[in-house]
Amino acid sequence: MSGLRFLLVQILRFGLYVGVHVLLISRLVLFDLGWCFFYLGFLLFLPIGTPIVVQLLLSFGLGLTVDIFYDTGGLHAAAAVLLGFLRPWVLRLLTPRDGYDSADSVNVHQMGWQWFGVYLALLVMLHHAAFFLLELGSFRHLGLTMGKMLVSALFTSLALLIVQLLFFPVRRGRN
Repeated sequence: MSGLRFLLVQILRFGLYVGVHVLLISRLVLFDLGWCFFYLGFLLFLPIGTPIVVQLLLSFGLGLTVDIFYDTGGLHAAAAVLLGFLRPWVLRLLTPRDGYDSADSVNVHQMGWQWFGVYLALLVMLHHAAFFLLELGSFRHLGLTMGKMLVSALFTSLALLIVQLLFFPVRRGRN
């Protein structure tokens, strides 16, 4: 029954992240330069033990869902699949000395500020680079695109950090 419960929780999280992004967050723009890709929280905060095939399928489904709402022709799907592909590599790169517990999830309180900051910054910046470079289609206005990447990455990272601090448990239960 725990597998069914896990599946239901993930479906609820998917709907919540997409719903909040589409209905609220997508309307927030910083100086016509920065957008918050709030829906990335669903992928970034998946349990660490999630198999890569599942991550890639979820990434594609999430990106395609957002693409349908914004008529962006696969931009979100492509960038989200890249994020889903790179996430295990980044997790492996940041593996603590004792390794991860099988029940661990990405959590600033459990992993620490430094680990979480590097994890979030690296993956969000890679996603945004892919998204904005695909959107641009060339290197013609690279300066403006780099500005969009940086401001949007900071905006998205700050929003996802706030979500972590407000809604994720402070510490693991002790036995």
